[in-house]
Amino acid sequence: MGVAISVVFLYFALKGLNLGDFWQAVKSANYWWILPGIAVYFIGVWVRAWRWHYLLRPIKKIPTRTMFPVTCIGYMGNNIYPARAGEVLRAVVLKRREQVPISASLATIIVERIFDGVVMLAFVFVNLPELAKVASFDSGFVGNIENVALIGTAVFLGVLLIFLLAAMFPKVTARIGQWFIDRVIPHRLREKTSGIMLKFLDGLASLRSPVNVLMVFLTSVIIWLLETCKYWFVMHAFSFTVSFFALMLMNGIVNLATTIPSAPGYIGTFDAPGIAVLTAYGVEQSAAVGYTLVLHVALWLPITLLGAYFMTREGIKWDDSLRQETQDNAKQQEPSTPPGAAEESK
Repeated sequence: MGVAISVVFLYFALKGLNLGDFWQAVKSANYWWILPGIAVYFIGVWVRAWRWHYLLRPIKKIPTRTMFPVTCIGYMGNNIYPARAGEVLRAVVLKRREQVPISASLATIIVERIFDGVVMLAFVFVNLPELAKVASFDSGFVGNIENVALIGTAVFLGVLLIFLLAAMFPKVTARIGQWFIDRVIPHRLREKTSGIMLKFLDGLASLRSPVNVLMVFLTSVIIWLLETCKYWFVMHAFSFTVSFFALMLMNGIVNLATTIPSAPGYIGTFDAPGIAVLTAYGVEQSAAVGYTLVLHVALWLPITLLGAYFMTREGIKWDDSLRQETQDNAKQQEPSTPPGAAEESK
């Protein structure tokens, strides 16, 4: 299913492309600009690790330098394994290293994704007026983005509200959850399910403080601004120029689009929306395709290689036991996982 969706997106992304112009755009690019882009991207990954450390503080204080390799391993997993297995993979790795319950870790990871989604939607809304000035209304492009953003805002804010209420009223939430468990879950699984629920609620403890919520939100804004800086650096390798705000819009749209199931690495679901945004701003298709594909590789490859290095250095192997543990926990947590923003490959 995911592969089929990627093929459809790639078809629309590359439809009508002049291969000669595309090759010229790629061949003439100044790839030295990718290096500062990679550097600023990894600063953003470090901030992601700090944010995760911050969310986990009520459960266990783990230094950011310890969280950074685990974060890289997780994003590597998202890039090469299907169904965002990297999210569960980093929770499994953290349990092996720091004995943090997987359910609690996954709660903090879902919180990350919710805040990422809110920031991505903010990037879209802030820049829609500018896009409306340059895009063709005949295509309906702006209207489609606006409709998707409105629906996404309702979903993300609704899920965020539920999580905030669950964090502020854990005993009430536990009682409600237990009521459902007693009536829906088979008797032999109730005790285990109740334990997972309670550990999951422990993972929401950081949301009980308004200061913590504000800190996580501001950190999320910094993370995505840093990633947009990478978009900006890679743009300078090519011959076109758009504003930083246009790249913020592109960043927001492509990462929201990567929540759609696709082949590993977000093939197609990252590329087609990015190319559409740039062509709406008047960038030639060949340059837009060349830039978007190069950017995709620059986002995918470095974090994947670093994650694989850390996984090897830690002596962690994607063997049958780790695969089974990851799959089992993914199945257990799947009903609890709201839609989240991608990380790109991030």
